[in-house]
Amino acid sequence: MSTQQKNLNPFFKEDYTSSESTHYYPKNIHIFGNNPMMQMVLAKIGKPETYQPSLSHLLEKAYEFLLNCACNSCFKKVDRIEETRMIEHTDKGKVSFQGFEDNSKIVVSNLARAGIIPSHICYEYFNYIFPFKNIRQDHIYIRRVTNEKGQVTGTDMAGSKIGGDVEQAYVIIPDPMGATGGTISRVYDYYEKTIEGTPLKMLSLHLIITPEFIKKVTENCPNLEVFALRLDRGLSDPEVLQQPYGKFWDKERGLNEYQYIVPGAGGVGEVLNNSYV
Repeated sequence: MSTQQKNLNPFFKEDYTSSESTHYYPKNIHIFGNNPMMQMVLAKIGKPETYQPSLSHLLEKAYEFLLNCACNSCFKKVDRIEETRMIEHTDKGKVSFQGFEDNSKIVVSNLARAGIIPSHICYEYFNYIFPFKNIRQDHIYIRRVTNEKGQVTGTDMAGSKIGGDVEQAYVIIPDPMGATGGTISRVYDYYEKTIEGTPLKMLSLHLIITPEFIKKVTENCPNLEVFALRLDRGLSDPEVLQQPYGKFWDKERGLNEYQYIVPGAGGVGEVLNNSYV
């Protein structure tokens, strides 16, 4: 049985620290571009020859990492004591560590279509760690709206199935490609203004984001923590690319004229579903 007592080992206790990329963006932006293993995973996700089922397996590796970073950074931590199987042999068969509260309320938001698999990965992971009754998965159908030239003009939310309120909940929004910030802003606004309750925190998890995305969500989503494996600004001038992320934010560009990310990973939603519309 878990408890929240005084740590059994008071002489050594470490607080969580994460290794994030240096940047000049707001403090709620977390980028892990300096993680070699995750950059290898992300590079494989973006390769032209990567299709299903490999893409889903690679996404699982990426999103388990992102989820760990997000939870360790944002969830309330408590001292815990858990028995191990060695308790049968000695009363010292217990381990003390810094973990999370069992009663943490978590809502995972599934954004169809690119977010379906990432959302399921997060939802399933949470169910291994926390009591299932505290975990919920919502479903939202949202898509880009484009004009006759193929340029993004907004977002369209065609429907949703929400399983309850978000009072004192952590709301997790997995969305692989953070391009313009329009989708996340719309979903954030929906939860804030339409769904009953005030979340403890809203967290968005992305493979790749852009400087344009950061500007949008910074303006529209004040209670959002953003976690991304990589920031792409490939259309910026060469001198800008030599500087840390965000130092010349107004000169950084990561989107082409169709609001696709460069270098990006291509149409992740299309490849995930083998549906190119």
